[in-house]
Amino acid sequence: MFVLSNFLIAVAKVLDIGLTLYMWIIIARAVISWVNPDPYNPIVRVLNSVTEPVLYPIRRRLPISLGGIDFSPILVILAIIFAQAFLVQSLIQIAARLA
Repeated sequence: MFVLSNFLIAVAKVLDIGLTLYMWIIIARAVISWVNPDPYNPIVRVLNSVTEPVLYPIRRRLPISLGGIDFSPILVILAIIFAQAFLVQSLIQIAARLA
């Protein structure tokens, strides 16, 4: 069972790193959007292509629009924090019980 335990710990760590990286990508896109970037810049295009599939459905369903402020990055960041606190920690605790 220690092999399964180690596998679950490795999955939890990779998931945690991936979620943290995606959170920073969301933050970078939000910060870049404040300065009206060139849409043909390769960095801006990569950030948009990576984040838009997640942000667009939330933006479409979110009825709140206060002065043009986009709340979808905040909701995605909160969802990422929830996933890190719930899913990653649950995987680690399951792995600890298997060991």
